[in-house]
Amino acid sequence: MQNTNLRVALLRRAPISRQGGGAAVEFAIVAILFFTLVFGIIELCRIMYMYNTLAEVTRSAATAAANISFKKPTELARVRQKAIFQDSPGFLPFGAPITDKNIRIDYLSLPTQSSGSVTPTPISTSALPGCPARNRQNCLENQYGASCIRLVQARVCSDDSSTSDCKPVEYQMLFPLVKLGVYLPISSTIVRAETLGYSAGDALCD
Repeated sequence: MQNTNLRVALLRRAPISRQGGGAAVEFAIVAILFFTLVFGIIELCRIMYMYNTLAEVTRSAATAAANISFKKPTELARVRQKAIFQDSPGFLPFGAPITDKNIRIDYLSLPTQSSGSVTPTPISTSALPGCPARNRQNCLENQYGASCIRLVQARVCSDDSSTSDCKPVEYQMLFPLVKLGVYLPISSTIVRAETLGYSAGDALCD
């Protein structure tokens, strides 16, 4: 009698056990799909944040640099830090791998082309005027000269970019489950050069 009762109990519990295993598998599948969707939405929102924020970063850097001396690297470094909302070297908030070192500031002239048009042209570091007062004098003498800074450009470039090249920065995922291969925009902003650090009465330099 006891053996009969034992067999009946085992037969009754067997379907319950199988159902419990099936529920666990179903939950695992649903959980994987759910968290994949959640992480995907988070990454998509972060990419949109990065695209919009980098445009503001370059706008802020270019506007500030237009009134800062191009011969003062310490002040320009502070401009880059402020552009990424920091007071010291670091990462853009919620925007790794972007740091202040990814903000490149270039100075452009407007030389006249053979066709009669003017094209913004980067001025190499070695060809920059000796000081803001000299740049002002150069522009008074010839505003289309190659050594007259007319525009200031700010871009977001990869750390390994050369001086003449600006490579985009690869997007770094918060949840590195897969490699997207997405690159962030360079987000170039060009503004008119303002004082560039010049004050009335500054002496000319060589």
